Amino acid sequence: MPEAKHRPNLVEGNPVLIVIDIQGGAPTDSEPATMPFMPGYKERMDRAPALIRAARGSGVPIVFFQEAHRRDLVDFGRELDGAEGVHLLEGDPGTEIAGALGVRPDDYVIRKRRYSCFFGTELEILLKGLGADTLILIGGHTDVCVHYTFVDAHQHDYFCRVVEDCVAGSSLEAHDAALRAMEYLQSGARRSCAEVIAEFEKLEARQRLETNSR
Repeated sequence: MPEAKHRPNLVEGNPVLIVIDIQGGAPTDSEPATMPFMPGYKERMDRAPALIRAARGSGVPIVFFQEAHRRDLVDFGRELDGAEGVHLLEGDPGTEIAGALGVRPDDYVIRKRRYSCFFGTELEILLKGLGADTLILIGGHTDVCVHYTFVDAHQHDYFCRVVEDCVAGSSLEAHDAALRAMEYLQSGARRSCAEVIAEFEKLEARQRLETNSR
């Protein structure tokens, strides 16, 4: 039986918080959903503002992602071949990043056309400029955009962490399977909101101590 690996640090080097597709497109009682959502989706997304505030307090950079598609559907490609219908069109209210996240004018906001945050975007250039080492992922869907972003980040040699109670999938089964797949790639990848906030608070305290000692 292989020896169990030591659980790595939550943060190695410089962290960046990646907020993936927390938009206004989650299902409501009044409108039918064009995408599948697992039970409790909204409650998991509601944990994001606290993580974002903790990241701001500790000086951790935040990159917000917004999936958006052209109204003539030209950029969907094969995306509509599966379970998803037409969704997140430019100009639709549900396509906007959720107001509760508190995005500021000087924040990093990247619009993407496909699932992975790396595919066809400037994310890699931005991460190099920020000197990023560890990427902390929140948002949705666990089994689609979060998972595909995690895989691409892993293959770009970033340390990857997924906040398992601040991501949600297309179904509970798909959500759980995606979390297991990410943990398979990097042991210790799965973390909780409480762990991440505590880590950010430690970073903030360390920075305050360094500032006061100058």
